Amino acid sequence: MFSTDYVTMILQLTGGLGIFLLGMVIMTEGLRELAGKAIRSALMRFGSSPASGALTGAISTAILQSSSATTVAVVGFVGAGLMTFNASLGIILGANIGTTITGWLVALLGFKLQLGMLLLPLVLVGAILRLFFSGRLASAGYALAGFGLIFVGIDAMQQGMADMQGVFTPGTLPPDTWTGRILIVLLGAVATMITQSSSAGVAAVMTALSAGAVSIEQGLALIIGMDIGTTITAVLATIGGTTAARRTGISHMVYNLITGCGALLLITPYLLVWRHFGPEELTTQAAIALVAFHTLFNVTGVLLILPFINQFARLIRQLIPESASPYAFEFDRRLLRTPALALTVIQETVQVQFVLLLNHIDAIVTTGHEEKRTDLARAQAALDETREYLDAIHLRGATDAGWERMIALVHVLDHMQRLHERCEEDEDRAITARESETLAEMHGMLASLVSANLDSVAQADWAGIVQLSGQTDLAMAQRGDPQRDLIAASVVNGNMSVPDATDCLAAIRWLERVAHHIARIDYHLHNALLASGK
Repeated sequence: MFSTDYVTMILQLTGGLGIFLLGMVIMTEGLRELAGKAIRSALMRFGSSPASGALTGAISTAILQSSSATTVAVVGFVGAGLMTFNASLGIILGANIGTTITGWLVALLGFKLQLGMLLLPLVLVGAILRLFFSGRLASAGYALAGFGLIFVGIDAMQQGMADMQGVFTPGTLPPDTWTGRILIVLLGAVATMITQSSSAGVAAVMTALSAGAVSIEQGLALIIGMDIGTTITAVLATIGGTTAARRTGISHMVYNLITGCGALLLITPYLLVWRHFGPEELTTQAAIALVAFHTLFNVTGVLLILPFINQFARLIRQLIPESASPYAFEFDRRLLRTPALALTVIQETVQVQFVLLLNHIDAIVTTGHEEKRTDLARAQAALDETREYLDAIHLRGATDAGWERMIALVHVLDHMQRLHERCEEDEDRAITARESETLAEMHGMLASLVSANLDSVAQADWAGIVQLSGQTDLAMAQRGDPQRDLIAASVVNGNMSVPDATDCLAAIRWLERVAHHIARIDYHLHNALLASGK
């Protein structure tokens, strides 16, 4: 049976770890509320190349104290077509460097200055700000409270580990051999999978190191394992996600495995340098030596892989190939937490779906374009998925531009559905319009509008096509009634049978409706683009 003192020590140690984890979650959420939009803008602005992306990813993660927050934003950019996968890799790799900042905070403030008790009132201040204020003050309060909890948790872990001296020793873990180091790396990876926070793992290893529960060699191996362990949870989180999300998770894992193998080779030479230039400091500054190693192998890994980023990206694309189907639209549910990104994904998606419908209309109104036909059943399923994803976006606290953008996209999907119905149910009317000499002018106007739309979407010339489609819509409406009168007169004169006249009148109605829906889609897509700030 365990003694009461032993149980108390275990509870203090695990409770301290729990407080640390809670502090990290609260602080990250507060920082995301404070700086999330600015960080996303910076990622878009400075993440255009792998090198600048690595620097931006490191700084962003250091500010947000969460590599997952950075990664989710980048996945959204890639999925929405706002950022290339190659450029996103730089940010993902840089995020690894940013996570090491937490280790430095713990080592310098938690272990050196032991601020746990001093920062305890900060938790109260943060709670008051969160409870009684709103906006940025409330977010700042959340971040402050989380920051204080982190160091309260460190103090509790240190106390619990200090009381357990002699219970856990370096001999408890595998010995310092190659096999032993690999086993310790695996142990570190499993520990991070449980806590889902490498920062908490680093803090726990520092605490164990200061209490003599692990040796410096074992501590370094544990850190390597924890770096690898963070990617396992990321990979699991991308199962069933979009291609961009899966590529992100796999690239993170492959990169960390590569750097982990390199870091294992670095342990011995790293410690030799310390023992040569500062043997005493290796004992007195063990926490600093630990976090410096964490930073060293992450920075080294990024510097070594950046020159080969294109080859690395090619490898990831081979492992996770793109879907070949033009109807396979992927929606990442995690992006719903960032409505602006989710709306961008919708906007990019409906443009692709619009092109599919335009190609189908081109195929049925123009002879010789049969190969451009769209699978309307699959197109309908894609429209349904898009509508469901749009319904899941909630704009609490959104700007007027956000509301305008979403309303515009709702209108786009409404007219897309109606345009799909015109293609699905009324193809015989399109054939009548194509073959009738009476409707040659109106048919030619629609064919020209479809062709111009396809060119404009490819060139992103929305302002020009909005004007043209609006004019065509108006011209169709003006010519419709005179054409109907001519057809009625032809029936009276005996030049056209009643069934043929009925078909022509239905074809006129089809031409007018298709032109109108195209014009409204152009108009609302242009409004959505303007509301997005482009």
